Amino acid sequence: MNGLAEYVQQIETNDPTEARRSRYAQYRGQVATLTFGSATVRGMVRSVKEDSSCIPVRWLVTVVSP
Repeated sequence: MNGLAEYVQQIETNDPTEARRSRYAQYRGQVATLTFGSATVRGMVRSVKEDSSCIPVRWLVTVVSP
């Protein structure tokens, strides 16, 4: 961890485009800059979980920011 604090954020989105971008960033292992509504989040995507139990479908994206 090198003395740096890490911040974990879990973001909910209904936008399939942002969910796809998040998944691509997760698979590449690159730092991603994602826009959810008016908020911009930068960090490593750790997980993208689809919740199809609700309509419309939503995704829960976990991002770790240094």
